[in-house]
Parts: sequence; structure tokens; C-alpha cells
Amino acid sequence: MVIEVPARTDGAAMWRIARDSGSLDLNSPYAYVLWGRDFAATSVVARIGDRVGGFITGYLRPEAPEVLMVWQVAVDAEHRGQGLAGRMLATLVDRAIALGARFVETTITADNAASIRLFTGLARDRDTTIERSDLFAAELLGDGHAAEDLYRIGPFGTVGSTL
Repeated sequence: MVIEVPARTDGAAMWRIARDSGSLDLNSPYAYVLWGRDFAATSVVARIGDRVGGFITGYLRPEAPEVLMVWQVAVDAEHRGQGLAGRMLATLVDRAIALGARFVETTITADNAASIRLFTGLARDRDTTIERSDLFAAELLGDGHAAEDLYRIGPFGTVGSTL
């Protein structure tokens, strides 16, 4: 397995994994191709053999370039439960730190225990803090979407280190 930056050609596989997850908000196939072009430096794919087994999309917030916003984390069904999401996240955080990030933010619905565990584990493993706050109320998101809570992890020191 290799964790690396996504390419435009990974977009279709990323879309399929997101679609098959059953829990992610599915973006258009175009959006995933775009991640592989415009946001590759702040995203990762896990390549297992010649297939994409998982991905994380993220970006540095334009108003706060010291913050990596993690957009989606997805692992193909056949690779779940093997720690792949945590390995991808650790790789992405190290890359973001090298780009100047000191914090990671993500939004998680209250019922998404797996994502809460993933990001809580990141804070624990990096010996830093995690804070939860309200961000997007359900009414703002519409169409029956649950509220999204903001999780902020950090500050981070240097690549691969704790503070």
C-alpha cells in the first residue's frame, strides 16, 4: 500500500468509494476529478496494488491558511477496519504541517462515531487538543441533513512530532 497525492485519473475511483460508503454526501464525479487537480497537495489516496482503496480530501482554508480543512474521509468496504483511515490522516497531516498548517478542522454529524473516533485518535496520537463546537445547523443545510459540528485539532508542531 502506498499513500500519495491523488491524480485526476483517481477521481472516478474516489467518486465510487464515496458513493458506496452509504454515509458521505456524494459530490459529482467532476468534483472528485477536480480534487485530483486543484487540491492534490492537501488530499491523499491509498493505492493498494493498482486500485484506490481510500481517500481523504482537504484544503487549506483561504482565510486561515494555517488550517487544513478535511472535507471527506472514505475507505473502500473491503479495506475498512484495518486502520487505513488513520494512516491516511497521519500522512495528510504531516504533509499539511510541511505546508504551514498548525490545525486540522473537520465537520462531523453527531451520529458519526467512526469519524469522531478517527479525529479523537489523531489528537491523542499527536498529544494535542480537540475541541467540538456547533457550526452548521440542520436548517442551514436543508433537505433533512443533520447538523454538522466543527472539530478543531491542534496546534501541531513539526512533521511527525508532538508539541
